[in-house]
Amino acid sequence: MPVSIRRLVLGAMTAAALPAAASAQQNQHPSIFITRQEATEIRASAGKYPLLDRSIAAARAMVARAMANPTDVPQPGEAGGYAHERHKQNYREMQAAGLLFAITGDEKYARFVRDMLEKYAVLYPTLGAHPLNKNQSAGKLFHQSLNDATWLVATSIAYDCIHDWLKPAERARFEKNVFRPMAEWLSTEHAQEFDRIHNHGTWAAASVGMLGYVIGDTSYVNRALYGTKRDKTGGFLRQLDLLFSPDGYYMEGPYYIRYALMPFFYFAEAVERKQPSVGIYAYRDSILKKGLYSAVQTAYPNGIFPPINDASRTMAVDAPEVTLAVDLAYRRYGANQNLLGIANLQNAVVLNGAGLGVARAMAARSTPPAVGFGSVEFTDGHDGQRGGLGILRSGTGRDASMLLMKYGVHGQGHGHFDKLHFTFFDGGREVVPDYGFSRWINIEPKFGGRYLPENDTYAMQTVAHNTVVVDQTTQAAGKESASEAAWGERHWFDARNPNAQGMSARADKFYPGVGMQRTMLLLRDARLPYPVVVDLYRLASGAEHTYDYPVHFRGPLIATSVKYQANTTRLEPVGQKFGYEHLWKEASGTSDSTVRLTWLDGSRYYTITTAAAPGTEVLFARTGAADPNFNLIAEPLMLVRRRAADHTFASVIEPHGYFNEAQERSEQARPRIQQVRLVGSDAQATVVEVTGEGGLRWTVMATNGAANATAQHSATFGGRTYTWTGNFAVEGLQAPR
Repeated sequence: MPVSIRRLVLGAMTAAALPAAASAQQNQHPSIFITRQEATEIRASAGKYPLLDRSIAAARAMVARAMANPTDVPQPGEAGGYAHERHKQNYREMQAAGLLFAITGDEKYARFVRDMLEKYAVLYPTLGAHPLNKNQSAGKLFHQSLNDATWLVATSIAYDCIHDWLKPAERARFEKNVFRPMAEWLSTEHAQEFDRIHNHGTWAAASVGMLGYVIGDTSYVNRALYGTKRDKTGGFLRQLDLLFSPDGYYMEGPYYIRYALMPFFYFAEAVERKQPSVGIYAYRDSILKKGLYSAVQTAYPNGIFPPINDASRTMAVDAPEVTLAVDLAYRRYGANQNLLGIANLQNAVVLNGAGLGVARAMAARSTPPAVGFGSVEFTDGHDGQRGGLGILRSGTGRDASMLLMKYGVHGQGHGHFDKLHFTFFDGGREVVPDYGFSRWINIEPKFGGRYLPENDTYAMQTVAHNTVVVDQTTQAAGKESASEAAWGERHWFDARNPNAQGMSARADKFYPGVGMQRTMLLLRDARLPYPVVVDLYRLASGAEHTYDYPVHFRGPLIATSVKYQANTTRLEPVGQKFGYEHLWKEASGTSDSTVRLTWLDGSRYYTITTAAAPGTEVLFARTGAADPNFNLIAEPLMLVRRRAADHTFASVIEPHGYFNEAQERSEQARPRIQQVRLVGSDAQATVVEVTGEGGLRWTVMATNGAANATAQHSATFGGRTYTWTGNFAVEGLQAPR
C-alpha cells in the first residue's frame, strides 16, 4: 500500500477529517465531476467538435422533453413499472440539467433540478422500506437499495452543479429531507450491503462518498472509502482490492464490470479531484485502467459483451457506463487509439473536461480509428491465481473470429456453473452462444422485470453451457458455496502464431472423482476460407460415468450424419432436474461413426464434426420444457452422450459457405472437413487427425502434462510415436500467405 494511502487509512480510523488539500476545495461547486473552468472551455468549444456538440444536443433534447411535461415524482412502484422507470428517468434528467446549467449558465436548468428536488423533499420523508423488495436489500424509491444508490450518484452531480445557485434554506431542506436520510439508509440501515464486496456495494459506497464531497461531510467520505468500520474491511478501496484480478479482470464477468464501471469511475474522479493525495487512479498498480481495458477486450468484434454469467446478450461497449470510463481513462491514463476507436463506436462523450478531450482528439483525425485488440488471457481472482479467461482472435473488423473459454472463479451470486465453457463468434454473430441470464429485464409483466425462476433452474445450470455435464448433474451439485470454493486451473495459453493459437485449462474439483481438461485451438489454413476451432475435451475417472457434450446453436439444423428417430407427435423432457427438465427431447439416435451436424446462422454455414466412439448417443433438444409461463427463449442444442470412465471428445467446428435468401444463393453448404479421428489421449497428451477435401490432413498434438512452451514433447499411440515442440503443434497446416 502506498504510504499516502496508509496514512489516510489510519487517519480515517482516528478522526473524521479530510486532508487540508481537500478542505480547501470543500466549498467549491461544482467540483466532483465538472468545474467552472471546464464548463467555460466546453462553452467556448461550441461548433468545433462534432462529438461534443452531438452529446450536448442530446442532453438538451432530453431535458427539453422533460420540461415540456409536468414533473412527476410518483409513489414507489413495481420493478420495471411506471414509477420505477420514472424515478430512473428523473435522476438522468436532473444530472443532464445540472451539467447543462454549469455549461450554459441558463437558469432554467437549475430551476428544473430545484423543482424536482422540492418534490422529492416532500415524498422521501414519508417513505419506508419499499413494499415490493422481494427479500432483497430494500430501497425506498426503488425495490432494491442498488437503484437508490444509482439515483444518489446521478443526483449528487446535479446537486453539485446547482449548489451555489440554490438558497441556503433550499440546500438545508434537500439535505435534511432527502440526501442525508438516503445516505444513512444505504450505509447504516444496510451496512452489510454497503460493505459487501460486490457491484451493489460499489454503487452504495460511490453514492455516499460523492454526496459527502458535495455537502462537505467527511464522515460520509471516509465511510465510503474505508467501509462502515473505517478499517478497510469494506468500502471503495476494498472493492478495488478484491473484485479485480491483478490484470483487471472483474470476477462477476464483462456484463457486470460494464455496469460497475460507472460507480468505480464516477467516485474515482471525485476522489481524484477532492483528495488527490489518495492517488486513486494509481491505486493497486492502476487497477481502474486495467479494469476498463480488460472489459473492452472481452467484447466480441461487433462490440457486444459476451454474455457469460448472468448477462444480457445485447449489452455493448456503447453503454453509457463504458462511455464514462473511456473518456475518463483517456484523460487520466493517456491517449490511446483503441479508446478513441471505442469512442467512435459510442458516438458520444461525457459532459466534462474528459469528454471535451476525447471530442477534440476525434475531431483532429481525418478517419475514425479502428479498434485493434488481439488474443489475450486474463487471470481471475483477486490474487490472479484462480484460473482465468482465454480469448483467441483471428482476422480484423466486425468479421473477425473470436473463441472464448472460461475457467476462472464462480462469480458470486451472478456466477454460473460453467467451468471450461466456451463461446464462438464468427461472421458477425455469436454462433456457439451462451444463454446469458433468464430475465426479461424491466418488462414488468414478466415477474416484475426481475430474474426469473428459470435463471436458477436453467440458465445457471451446466447443461445450459457448452461444457461437459457429468451424470446429468450440475457442477458442484449446483451449490454456489461449493463452486465458490473452487475454480478452474490455467494450463497454458499460446497465441504467438496467428495461424495456430491455443489455450488449455483444467477443472478437477467440480465432479467428485472426475478430472476435466479442455484444450481449444483456433486455426487458419489456406485451403479453408475461415478460421476453424479444434476442441479436445478430456475426461478421466476411475469409474464409469455418463458424459454429455452439449453444443448450443441458434440457426436451423441443415444436415446431420446421425440416423435419428424424431419425436413428432409427443415431446418429453430430456431429464428431471439440473436444467434437463427444461429441454424438450426432439430426436435421438446412436452412432459408432463420426458425428456431424450442420446448421445455418446468418449468411454462413457451420459444421461440428466429432470423432467416432462406439455406442455414442446423440440427442437433439430445445429449451422450453417445464416452462408454463413461456419464460425461456426456445433454442436448439445437440447433446453427444458417452458412457465411459475415460473419454475424450475431439471435435472441429468449421465455418463454410455462403447463403443469401434474397438473392436465392447457397454456396458450399457442405463442409470440407470430412473426418476427425482420435488417435490417442492420456494424461500426457492428446493426438487427433483431421482430414478433408483437397488433401487436407492435420495431425493435432496437444500437451496434457506439465506445460512448457519450449520443451520437446512426445506421445506414443498405436505403436507410433509423435513428437513436437511446445505445448501444441499442428502438422500439415498450410498457413495463408
